[in-house]
Amino acid sequence: MWGGRFAEGPAAIMREINASIPFDKALWRQDIAASKAHVDMLSAQGIVSADDAALIAGGLDRIAAEYEASGVPEDWDLEDIHMTTESRLAELIGPAAGRLHTARSRNDQVATDFKLWVREAMQSAEAGLRALQVALVTRAGEHAASIMPGFTHLQTAQPVTLGHHLMAYYEMAARDRSRFVDAYARAGQSPLGAAALAGTGFPIDRHRTAAALGFDAPTRNSIDSVSDRDFALDYLMAAAQTALHLSRLAEEFIIWASQPFGFVTLPDSLSTGSSIMPQKKNPDAAELVRGHAGRIVGCLTALMITMKGLPLAYSKDMQDDKPPVFEAASLLTLSLAAMTGMVEGATFRTERMRAAAELGYATATDLADWLVRQANIPFREAHHITGTAVRLAESKGLALDQLSLEELRAIDSRIDERVFAALSVEASVAARASYGGTAPDQVRARVAEARIALGLE
Repeated sequence: MWGGRFAEGPAAIMREINASIPFDKALWRQDIAASKAHVDMLSAQGIVSADDAALIAGGLDRIAAEYEASGVPEDWDLEDIHMTTESRLAELIGPAAGRLHTARSRNDQVATDFKLWVREAMQSAEAGLRALQVALVTRAGEHAASIMPGFTHLQTAQPVTLGHHLMAYYEMAARDRSRFVDAYARAGQSPLGAAALAGTGFPIDRHRTAAALGFDAPTRNSIDSVSDRDFALDYLMAAAQTALHLSRLAEEFIIWASQPFGFVTLPDSLSTGSSIMPQKKNPDAAELVRGHAGRIVGCLTALMITMKGLPLAYSKDMQDDKPPVFEAASLLTLSLAAMTGMVEGATFRTERMRAAAELGYATATDLADWLVRQANIPFREAHHITGTAVRLAESKGLALDQLSLEELRAIDSRIDERVFAALSVEASVAARASYGGTAPDQVRARVAEARIALGLE
């Protein structure tokens, strides 16, 4: 390829460090598509004859069929997917293959191929997140009134509904989808035709190739075109945030499935056993999702550090852009599928959840709110009164609503028998009817909105 400049071939170590075919062969579909769009444009512009263009396009189709059937061969002397394909094309059609590279460089070629691949990965992630949202909304609708303890600091805080809790993850997934959608829009310009860094003297039509490849327009600056990897970083940033959310959901399932909690039974298909303890049912899929988040964040960090000090335009460091993106995409796809399956297949033990909600004085805030509403007591004073009641109940090993009226009135005489209607977990949940609150009617309203947004209604 570049032997005319050099008297000797590369040393073995240079051959090995320089070859990217072991990983960039994943771009073969994009490389074939971009090459076909390029030669079609060259023919339309009169730069390559119609006969040569047809010969090249036919040869590319034959190569695509070979790759589909047998995979991409790895010849490290050919370095990458681009030269592998061009070399095979020359074997198939002869000298006409050399015309394919007219008015382009590997710099704009790889930028185009990689951007096409990443755009597809963005769409795949967005579709995976939608599937997760559908699962969350479906289960949330089933459990709009199922009571469970809400936590802060992993301590019982206030009663909430399971549906409300699941819809919190729906909102996270919605933001994650928006990040991929935004990233896809920002990656909507085609680098093809920027050539090495300065453009080309051939009368090419970059708008034609951009449209043929599904881009909105060509890029506006040839130097930026070949040196930009923001689209890859955008993908990794969105992937990392998604992975963090999936890790949080996975952690919830891990905790809930533990015997002390017992809130959920995970599907057998996403659990494993122990080689020595026959009673074990381990949440390995959730634990691996939790672990994958760290690897995906690591992929983002790796590419950020690679790009942080590169001068314009292209540098060989940028060959290392693809492995972290490919790894993150694979891990994210698995993680989304695993958590979607877990949400769909989990058996929620709602009686256990409700019993746990009655522990830990989860309705203490309701007592304080009742004192504010019914006795016109300032909230800070009501907070102090409630704290005293909690201390008394705790010393007696009782729930708040198990204290007698006399015991409560001894703490504050303004308490009357109406207070007991506010101290049940059902009353507590129903009272949180502000927009976005945990009251079952609010949860059902949010579920209905979500189903419309997802196109399920």
